[in-house]
Amino acid sequence: QVQLVESGGGLVQPGGSLRLSCAASGSIFSISAMGWYRQAPGKRRDAVATITSSASTNYADSVKGRFTISRVNAKNTVYLQMNSLKPEDTAVYYCYDLLHGVWGRGTQVTVSS
Repeated sequence: QVQLVESGGGLVQPGGSLRLSCAASGSIFSISAMGWYRQAPGKRRDAVATITSSASTNYADSVKGRFTISRVNAKNTVYLQMNSLKPEDTAVYYCYDLLHGVWGRGTQVTVSS
């Protein structure tokens, strides 16, 4: 059974940085495409960034140049480095295993002064 556990969220000032981590278990992690999604209050859950098993990446226009998704297969972990954070980045961030259709429980990111 695939399980995903996110960590690294918190409160940060505008212009600051955070790194989210998503630890996977219960599957052959290296073959799964992985993604980070986010959902703000009252809004739908949207894709932020995805990374394939071969480490090809894709980003939402709103985060291009500020966020970087990466993976370390030896650690069964996918990361989201978030720089130059803005208040509109405030949301619950979810990790998603695209191959198995499994979500993590999410981690809150709040960008506020």
